[in-house]
Amino acid sequence: AQISQVWNNTLVNLLKSLYSLGMDSNKREMQSVEQEVLWRLRRLTFRQLTSLAEFLAVKEGKESKLLNEVIKKLELRWTELEGTRTVVTLMAKVGHVSPALMDRLEDKALELAEQFNPDDIRKITLALAYQNRRCVPLLRALSYHLVQKHAELSLNILMDLIFAYGKLNFHQPQVFQKIATDLHPHVSTMTPVEVTRCIRSFALLKWLSLPLFEAVAQYALDNTKQLSVTHLCGIILSFARLNFQPSGSEDFFNMVHEELQSQLDSLEPHLLTDLVWSLCVLQQAKAPYLQRVLAPDFHARIRGDQSLKAQNLRLKLIHINAAAKLESPEYRGPFLPAEMLSPAEPAGEKVTLLQSSLREALAGVLGSRDNGRFDVRTIYGWQIDAETVVNSENKPLPLKDFAAPHLLRSEGTKPLPPGARRVAFLRWEFPNFSNRSKDLLGRYVMARRHVQAAGFLVVDVSSRGEARGAPSMPAPGLAAVIPSRPLAGQPEGGGGDR
Repeated sequence: AQISQVWNNTLVNLLKSLYSLGMDSNKREMQSVEQEVLWRLRRLTFRQLTSLAEFLAVKEGKESKLLNEVIKKLELRWTELEGTRTVVTLMAKVGHVSPALMDRLEDKALELAEQFNPDDIRKITLALAYQNRRCVPLLRALSYHLVQKHAELSLNILMDLIFAYGKLNFHQPQVFQKIATDLHPHVSTMTPVEVTRCIRSFALLKWLSLPLFEAVAQYALDNTKQLSVTHLCGIILSFARLNFQPSGSEDFFNMVHEELQSQLDSLEPHLLTDLVWSLCVLQQAKAPYLQRVLAPDFHARIRGDQSLKAQNLRLKLIHINAAAKLESPEYRGPFLPAEMLSPAEPAGEKVTLLQSSLREALAGVLGSRDNGRFDVRTIYGWQIDAETVVNSENKPLPLKDFAAPHLLRSEGTKPLPPGARRVAFLRWEFPNFSNRSKDLLGRYVMARRHVQAAGFLVVDVSSRGEARGAPSMPAPGLAAVIPSRPLAGQPEGGGGDR
C-alpha cells in the first residue's frame, strides 16, 4: 500500500533482491513492485536503468517484459551515456538483447576508445565476437590504442583478444605481432586448453609467428601426458593450416604418432578425417591413418548425404586418397571407389579479376580452344584453372586426343608423344596465403604438390607476386603467359583489415 513512497534507488534494489530470492512472479507483492518500477521508468536515472538492465539480462533473459521496457528507455536516452564503465557493461551484458541499442553503444565506444583500459578493450572485443558484430571502425580504434598505449597485457587479456579477433576474422598485423610476442614467455606455464585455444585462433587468422609456434611444439613434447588426444589434434590442425613444420619435426611427429595411433578408433569421424587430412598436408600420414579413413565402412556412412558437412568430409577424403596414391608409394590400399572421386559441383562462384585475366591471356596464347581446358576438376579433389599439353618444342597440342588419367572420364586414349609435357596453371588469390608472407596456406601447398605428382609442370599465377615455377619455355607462345607483374592490376601486398 505504501510502495509509491519508496525512493527510486531503493525500489530498484528491492526488485533485484526479490528476483535474487526467487520470489514467485505471480505473488501480489512481486507484481506490485514490478508494476511500480514500470510506472517509474521515465523517472529513473540512466545509471539506474543500466543497473536494472544488466541484472535482468543475466537473471531473467530476453523473455522479460520489464527488460524489454527498460531497453526501450535506454535506446531513447542513449545520449545520456557517460563513462567507459557504463558503455562496457551495456555492451557485454545487454547488447545482445537489442541490436538497435548495440549500434548506439558502438558509436559511443568509438568516441571513448582512447579512454578504455586493456580490460575494457577485452570485454568490448569479446562482446562483439559473441554477437558476431564486426564493427571495423571500432575494432581499428581499439587496436590502435592497444598497441600505442598499453605495453604489458595479462595472459587472460591476450588469450581473449586473439580469440575475439579470430572469431571476427579481423586482421590487424601490429596487434597480432604484439599478442604473439607477449604470449611467447607464457607458453610454458599455460594449460593445454589455453595452448590449444591460442594456437587455433592464430591459425584461423592465418598468422604464423615462428617463435610462438616453435614454443607450442616444444610445449607438446614437454607435456605429452597432460595433453588429451583432442588437444593434440587441435595443435596438428593448426600447424597444417599454416603449413608449419617444427624445427625438431622428427621428435615432434614421433611423439604424435605414438600418442595418436592407438586412439584413432576413439575419435569422432569428422575429427579423425580432419586429423588425417592435416597429417597429409604435413606429409606425415602413415598407412594406419590412411587405412582407417579410406576403409569402405568409414565412407559408406556419408554416401547419399548431400549436407554441406558431408560434402566437406567427402572432399577431404578425396584429398587423402590422392595423398595415398601420389605421395605414399608403400601404401597398398584400400582406396576410394571411382564413384566417390567426383566432388559435388561448387555453388556459383564469382569469377575474380585475376581468373578472368588468366583466361583471357591463355585464350590468346593457345590459339584454339582444343589446345586447353579451363576449370578442370580432377579425381584428386583439386581444381586446375587451366591445363595444356606442349610438345618437345613447347607448342600446344589438342588435348582431347590424349588420355587424361587425372580426369574421371577421359576423352582420348592416346599416350603423350615423346618429349610432350602437361602444364597446369594454378591461380592463387589473397585468401590462399598466410597473412604475413607470400607463403601458401597448407591446403594449397598440398594441392600444388599433388598436381605436380600427377605429372604436371606447374605455373603459379599469383595475385601476391609474379607467376612462379614456370617450366623453361623459350618459345614465345606460352612464355608470354608468365607475367612480369601480378595479373589484372592486383596489388602485391596489403596491410590492416582486407
